[in-house]
Amino acid sequence: MGSFGLLNWTILIVYLIGNLLMGLMFSKNVNSAEDYYLGSKKIPWWAIGFSILATYVSAMSFLGGPAWSYASGLGVMMIHINYPIVIFIVITLFLPFFYNSGVASIYDYQEQRFGKKARSVMSIIFMMTQTLSSAAVLYATALVLSFITGIEINLAIVVITIVALAYTLMGGISAVIWTDVIQSVILMIGAGIIFYFLLTDLPQPLMTTLSELKANGKMNILDFTLDSKVEATVWTGVIAMVMFHTTVYGANQMVVQRALTAKSIGDAKKSFLFMGFAAFFVYFVFLLLGVLFYSYYNGQDFDNNNTIVLQFAADTGLPGLLGIITAAVLAASLSSLDSALNSLSTVTTLDFYEKYFKKNASSTHYLKASRWFTVIWAGLIIIPAILFSQSEGSVLELLTKVGSYFVGAKLSMYLLGFYSQHTTERGLLIGVAAGFLAVWVAATQTDVAWPWYCAIGFIVNVPISIGVSLLLDGRQNEISVYTIKGQKQMYREQNLPVKQDGWYVIPGKVDTVSWLLVVFFIATLVALYVLTVFI
Repeated sequence: MGSFGLLNWTILIVYLIGNLLMGLMFSKNVNSAEDYYLGSKKIPWWAIGFSILATYVSAMSFLGGPAWSYASGLGVMMIHINYPIVIFIVITLFLPFFYNSGVASIYDYQEQRFGKKARSVMSIIFMMTQTLSSAAVLYATALVLSFITGIEINLAIVVITIVALAYTLMGGISAVIWTDVIQSVILMIGAGIIFYFLLTDLPQPLMTTLSELKANGKMNILDFTLDSKVEATVWTGVIAMVMFHTTVYGANQMVVQRALTAKSIGDAKKSFLFMGFAAFFVYFVFLLLGVLFYSYYNGQDFDNNNTIVLQFAADTGLPGLLGIITAAVLAASLSSLDSALNSLSTVTTLDFYEKYFKKNASSTHYLKASRWFTVIWAGLIIIPAILFSQSEGSVLELLTKVGSYFVGAKLSMYLLGFYSQHTTERGLLIGVAAGFLAVWVAATQTDVAWPWYCAIGFIVNVPISIGVSLLLDGRQNEISVYTIKGQKQMYREQNLPVKQDGWYVIPGKVDTVSWLLVVFFIATLVALYVLTVFI
């Protein structure tokens, strides 16, 4: 690539300084550990919704989405078709438990339902998976800087970490959410600019281009094959990845912690609904970009497909465009990295430090501890990020695969807690170990595609957890208040209101507006079918 240029550098530096200034501005409102974890509980639902969207959906979309579909075609859209159903499940089952508890760590539920060991296991799983996925995000961000400036990629990893760490340390969760909002806007602007120029520069009209892509097998979206070796099919999309993404959004501290900052359960649910409707469009745009790039570049090979967007921005030669696109990619990555640092610090402080090492200290003490843990996690994330820098595949695909080994255990632990009266902590932990073993065997000894790992872990975990619980501890006569049945019984016996401002506060009850997610899901499937058949 040629010189980045003064204008591009100015755009990028102004963006980075803006993030630091926002962190400094919100630092004035962080006076306790609770402020650091949950903010003031005055953040509007739409801002939280943007943050949830930015935290996960946009993390690798700008780089990894086009890279993935460039190589594999638009069929990979099936991996991400399921968000409306996922959000329907999350706001009906998961979110009420967490929001009503009033705690900052969602893994507190595991202790209340099963015991301390279950909580610790869940927290450790989160910290392991989040460190690895955040390292993939960090690598992608560093790849951008290395590509445009020529600096060594490991140095870029360190620089980006310091930037994200600085404003996260200062402003806590409030700074994370509001910088995510700004980052989402920048991401959308960048995507819109790229999409416009790509459509303008295509050598043939759009419909002709899509027809040729279909002839080349790049537009085969709805694959109904039952072959478990195939990665992106209708069945992986509506079964396996529903289970995967339900865990990502329902049992993930990094995502749910944003909703816990809402002022009411209704606002918390609305922030997730925003995600449920918007995610489809975000992923579709970025994956469509990938197949259009395939046509534009005639399928040529790149040293690293993750740089295709940046290469196109450079090729257009429009002054300032590369700076805007670079800022957009950095925005997408930083929005995930800052969220991860804050959540990792929260879990470490609440689930381990406060619980086992320093009980009953002041809130000011825990605030200092949280900030120190934020620094430590920033350092730890750098290590796997450097290892990921050796990969040349799609970082979006890499990021998704990293989490697939663990989600079955997480989903099982929560759904057993919600619905199984007789599952005990001892049986649960043995089931988790068996589920891990099953996933390891599937990953190393078979050709089963990675989206099914969650389902495999879940299918093995659940019956073993229940069976071992009955064998070791017998049938449980008491219904836990932390089950769906127990919650309904408690509300009924204490004559508590089941709604707040028109929204259900009790888990297991479906809000009327949530059914729109199901309608939207069906509509997206129909739209993709039409796109596939009638091009």
